[in-house]
Amino acid sequence: MRNQKKDYKRKRDVQILIMIDEKERDLIHKRMNAMGISNRSAYLRKMALNGRIILVRLDSVDEMVRLLSGATDSINQIAHRVNETKNIYPADIDDLRKMYDELYAQTEEILRRLPS
Repeated sequence: MRNQKKDYKRKRDVQILIMIDEKERDLIHKRMNAMGISNRSAYLRKMALNGRIILVRLDSVDEMVRLLSGATDSINQIAHRVNETKNIYPADIDDLRKMYDELYAQTEEILRRLPS
């Protein structure tokens, strides 16, 4: 009698080996269970071929934080000056408006790029 295992030709005959730690293994199993998938190989293949990886570049956010920091510093300086002189100057209001406009433009840019 012939051994049937020797005659079997795998549909997928290339193996990829990855090393993971226990936490990663547990997380994989948790996600598999949440999706109702019990075959780990099928799940990992599906994720590797069709899964999504979201790369978030924070350059724009860093710039927005820099602008926000500058605006808050200016607001603080203006508040001190107003407390001392009981006066607010039109130039201060103009500076704040410019900073606000820059922050608003940066926020719009970030939100515009998020879907892509």
